Amino acid sequence: LETALQLEHALFVDPGVFPDSENPKNRNNEYDAFDDRYVTFLLTEIIPQVAERYAIAQSPERWGICGGSSGGNCAFTAAWLRPDKFRRVIGYLSSFAQMPDGNPYPDLISRVPRKPLRIFMQGGHRDLHWNEPQWNWLAENLRVAAALAEAGYDFRLVLGDGGHSPNHGGVLLPDALRWLWRPNDD
Repeated sequence: LETALQLEHALFVDPGVFPDSENPKNRNNEYDAFDDRYVTFLLTEIIPQVAERYAIAQSPERWGICGGSSGGNCAFTAAWLRPDKFRRVIGYLSSFAQMPDGNPYPDLISRVPRKPLRIFMQGGHRDLHWNEPQWNWLAENLRVAAALAEAGYDFRLVLGDGGHSPNHGGVLLPDALRWLWRPNDD
């Protein structure tokens, strides 16, 4: 028998903007930070408003978070800090390399008890600075994946030849969703 994946609801949130500012985008401040501000914003401001209109599953096994580029490491950070709410993560071309104080995850993953997360990562062989010793997005994603493997996490890494583009991740999305929500005993 085949099990069908049924996603009942998805919530999409754009990053904040400052319309009257020289630099109106707040994306990097929100998404690249290694703190709980963004996930707290989701859990205390956005999701309660949605829950007023729609029934939302309460089990963290049914909650996932997804993002690409800076949104990828934001999704990872949200689940890392709040696995009591988010247990499924998709990170496409995550920008771990540009986190303000550096990528904390390779060291952190190895030092703390394993969290109940299932993680789907996509990386591009020709992602930003792919052939440079610093700010190398591919290398930082590989470091996170290696730490997850060494710590025994349930994760999947899919690499492509492309650059910093949503094309590969978009093609992978149906498979990523099926893989993330497969039965736990699989």
